[in-house]
Amino acid sequence: VEPSCTAVLRGDLLELLPKDPRAHAVAANTFTLAEVLTGRAPVKPREGWQVPRLDDITAVVQPHCHQYSVTGFTADRDLLARAGAKVTEAAGCCGVAGNWGYENGHYDVSAKVAENSLLPALREMGLVGDDTPEGVVYLADGVSCRTQAEDLVGVSGMHLAELLATRIADRAE
Repeated sequence: VEPSCTAVLRGDLLELLPKDPRAHAVAANTFTLAEVLTGRAPVKPREGWQVPRLDDITAVVQPHCHQYSVTGFTADRDLLARAGAKVTEAAGCCGVAGNWGYENGHYDVSAKVAENSLLPALREMGLVGDDTPEGVVYLADGVSCRTQAEDLVGVSGMHLAELLATRIADRAE
């Protein structure tokens, strides 16, 4: 699930429906993929499931603003470490912040925010340009974070689930 959706179900839902027990049940049972896969959620992965090896992956990772403010990024960080990925974590916001970066008068500031950490990290790892190094990926669970990199420097990102799915498919072959 997109981090902003997780945040809505964990936080905003309770603010909108503070007395509704269904809202509390949904909030208490909403977990990120990384939380499930690292055992932080009461729902457990299938018996015998193991995190796919990512030893050959170097990832520029952009935590979503809602991961910073609501869900946390610890489970994702731990999962990637357990899988063996080499990670460069961009700090702070990508600059889009929902639709804010696309609103009239915000574009220039949005692009400057991306220059604080995200875009320099992508450039440093060689993700900008025609010769992307093999095994280097841009990982961002937020649609806005992936869109920002695509729009500003032509870098396509992927969600954690997509990266793991490529390895699960490789194991099945």
